[in-house]
Amino acid sequence: MPFDPAIRPLTPHEARVLATLMEKARTVPDSYPMSLNGLLTGCNQKTSRDPVMNLSDAEAQEALDSLKLLSLAFESSGNRTTRWEHNFQRGVGVPEQSAVLLGLLMLRGPQTAGELRINAERWYRFADISSVEAFLDELQERSAEKGGPLVVLLPRAPGAREQRWAHLLCGPVDTSASAMVSGGGGGSGGSGGSATAALQARVDALEGQVTALQATVQRLCAELGITGEMSPPGQD
Repeated sequence: MPFDPAIRPLTPHEARVLATLMEKARTVPDSYPMSLNGLLTGCNQKTSRDPVMNLSDAEAQEALDSLKLLSLAFESSGNRTTRWEHNFQRGVGVPEQSAVLLGLLMLRGPQTAGELRINAERWYRFADISSVEAFLDELQERSAEKGGPLVVLLPRAPGAREQRWAHLLCGPVDTSASAMVSGGGGGSGGSGGSATAALQARVDALEGQVTALQATVQRLCAELGITGEMSPPGQD
């Protein structure tokens, strides 16, 4: 049976941990599967996250243990350090394109179809906005037999040109409250919003490179038997 958020919604911590695993599997495959330390750095990034969180080791581990019970994450064997992988597509029962959109919505909060297409560049390259909308519509019309809808189209925010989409993996969304908020995930579909998203994509790419370098340095230090500390990207 696929995961059904109507029966057991994810907690915000579980959603952040799960979506971070999904992101890093695609953007920094050299450091995937992920150790708890690497995962924690990704969860607590100050960019490309809405809301920004500050999970502790214990909170991240608790979320991983819960996701394992839900068959949405599992431990990898054969390493001295325990590493984790996600099982989102099979666990939820959605195709890759839908998994990408849900992962982005869990990480970055509500977004328009245009913003999702831009933000998905390093995960999956959609041909156009209409293809993004087609998968969102499919997720919104998901049958009860499969667990019901996984996304909802929010009312247009004041001053926004386009409506934003939100995921339902953490339970129902208060659409009336969402309609009163403009910004956040970005309600404007103008060129300013696109330029900001493009800049953010470049920042994400740099963060991914730094994370990969961190993993390489830590691996080399472990092999040499020395301790090496690097400041996580996006943290003071």
